[in-house]
Amino acid sequence: MQEFIREFVLKELDHEFGEIPLAALDDAAIIDGIVFTTDSYTVKPLFFPGGDIGQLAIAGTVNDLCVMGAVPVALSCAMIIQEGFSAEDLHRIMRSMNSTAKKAGVRVVTGDTKVVEKGAADGLFINTSGIGKRSKHLDHNIKMVRKSRQFKWNWPNDSGVSAGDVLISSGSIGNHGVALLSFREGYGFDTTVKSDAAPLNHLIEEALKVGGITAMKDPTRGGVANLLNEWADKSAVGIRIREEDLPIDEAVVSACEMLGIDPLEIGNEGKVVLAVVPDMAERVLRALKSRSEGKKARIIGEAVKDVRGVMMETHTGGKRVVEPPVGDPVPRIC
Repeated sequence: MQEFIREFVLKELDHEFGEIPLAALDDAAIIDGIVFTTDSYTVKPLFFPGGDIGQLAIAGTVNDLCVMGAVPVALSCAMIIQEGFSAEDLHRIMRSMNSTAKKAGVRVVTGDTKVVEKGAADGLFINTSGIGKRSKHLDHNIKMVRKSRQFKWNWPNDSGVSAGDVLISSGSIGNHGVALLSFREGYGFDTTVKSDAAPLNHLIEEALKVGGITAMKDPTRGGVANLLNEWADKSAVGIRIREEDLPIDEAVVSACEMLGIDPLEIGNEGKVVLAVVPDMAERVLRALKSRSEGKKARIIGEAVKDVRGVMMETHTGGKRVVEPPVGDPVPRIC
């Protein structure tokens, strides 16, 4: 995907406009202080353990705004609907979108609808875009970063990680991808693994109140492995994580071992990884744990100078390079 974007998007579009421009390939762009993002959802199936495409679309777009340090203001919703799609299912999905938006404290204010013939779509595709404004806590957050070290940005971003920063996961990873794969393929562990799809803006606000966060990102497609490699590449730092500190539910571990897939490469839709200056890391961790969405938050590693790329210290005391995923082990999860 990164190669595709560089070849067909950045090569053809003007991409250096804004405080955080398209060229940064971050979760959102920032133009004149406005945070703007868009995402499309082709998840299969439309309803899955723990959620549905409507909940996923709202949560995903809200999360892409808030990891930039923004408060979501308004969303759009565009739907491509296959003719003959169930009216009952569409009502159910729209109600889910509305309840998720209310939970996040944001509303859908505009949109578009297209209908295509049978066979042209998988029932329903959704695109959601969102705009956000700078969090009132972000100036404090940046001030606490600059007490620790130099920081040239006014927003947390993928290029802001520096050696010494502590990495925190807000909770267990791999649940969303495993829940969908299990339900879709009928492997039988769907009753214990549910999607984590949820808006994270209230959780992130608590962390920003403490301050010291240099980067935030939700580990969606490509999972934690892709996220950490993006940070290592864009920030030109090494990253070391510890396998024993990774929060992974036992059911997810068992499923991944049975299927031969790496939980680090599986997408999540209700988790965030934060890079925090070391002096503030424990305080940020406590703030995350104070909310139900972050009760399983853990420190998983740190940015370092003596490693290239991403390195994991294993349970057995060895070391393993964590490569960016070449493909998607669980397609159509978002």
